[in-house]
Amino acid sequence: MKLIGTAAIRNTALITGLLASSGALAQSNVDTYGILDVLVGPTTNLTKDKGTVWRVSSSGMNVSRLGFKGAEDLGDGLKAIYQLEMGLTLDSGNADNPLFKRQANVGLEGRWGRVVLGRSFTSVYDFVLPYDPMGYAPFYSWVPTGNASGASKYGMTTGFDNLVKYAGKFDNLSVGLTYGAGEQSATIGDGAKAAVALNYAMGPFSVVGTYERINGTKTAAGVRDETTAWHVGAMVTSGKLKLQSGARDYRLESAKPLTPDVRARLYWLGLNYQLTSPVTLTGAVYYQDVRNLPVSTQADPIMYVARASYNLSKRTALYTVAGYAKAKHHQLVSLSRDDPGFDCDMRSLQVGINHRF
Repeated sequence: MKLIGTAAIRNTALITGLLASSGALAQSNVDTYGILDVLVGPTTNLTKDKGTVWRVSSSGMNVSRLGFKGAEDLGDGLKAIYQLEMGLTLDSGNADNPLFKRQANVGLEGRWGRVVLGRSFTSVYDFVLPYDPMGYAPFYSWVPTGNASGASKYGMTTGFDNLVKYAGKFDNLSVGLTYGAGEQSATIGDGAKAAVALNYAMGPFSVVGTYERINGTKTAAGVRDETTAWHVGAMVTSGKLKLQSGARDYRLESAKPLTPDVRARLYWLGLNYQLTSPVTLTGAVYYQDVRNLPVSTQADPIMYVARASYNLSKRTALYTVAGYAKAKHHQLVSLSRDDPGFDCDMRSLQVGINHRF
């Protein structure tokens, strides 16, 4: 991914000033927010040469980010809302390119829910997040995009361009709908994306179900790639203990001749326990079952994770996390969802700091 450095800082300073001044004129509420997260530690392969790589990495527990969001009260319970958000890479001081790759949207919010247009996370991303014990941690969670080192990540599509998204809550039921226009003149369905999500909560119990479909572009033969992903999840909260579980069924119907379709299922189970007021313990296991590919290329990776975090304040936390991942048939496996693995048997022990503002 191409990154930008000092230019992003200048652009951000300019945008901050513009937002502040426009907020004052329009009598709207403008918030600047962010997360700064860095971790350090070794990652070791256990079968190749037992080599160890020491890294200082950005975004261990949460993606480092900088964002701006605001709302203007339009009366009678109606508000105009907007959000701009970029990812940051703290170990190198760079930012996303495009600048607001994470969020760039504007919309309306009322008693009926909210609608935004632009670039945003999908309804699937929003609704499944609470069911991941690691909270989509860039390191040590495979829920958003699966094991990074596979031929395909077999994951969800986290965000849509050209998006229209609705979210509403009706008593115990929450509903999310997302559409991403393909913007192709030949066929309206080419490049189109859609997602739907439902969450039902009753007391300490809640369940979620989601579906998404991503269309490719039709070939000369009149066929196109089509990707679908189903999610189901369940969560129980009892005092200081929270149990989370979920599963994803991923299917890719390939339009390329002689290219096999892909079937992959991800299962996860974990817990969060508040040991004391500042200390939270987290444990999770992720297993991906890859199907419909030659046996020799089926990694079927599994990852075990344990994390302890200590809140120094409401905004700052220290954490340590250990992970172990293993894949079959000498396929590469990664403890991160973005970094490539360099062995089929990996372990890591890292410490980090997370600050929110």
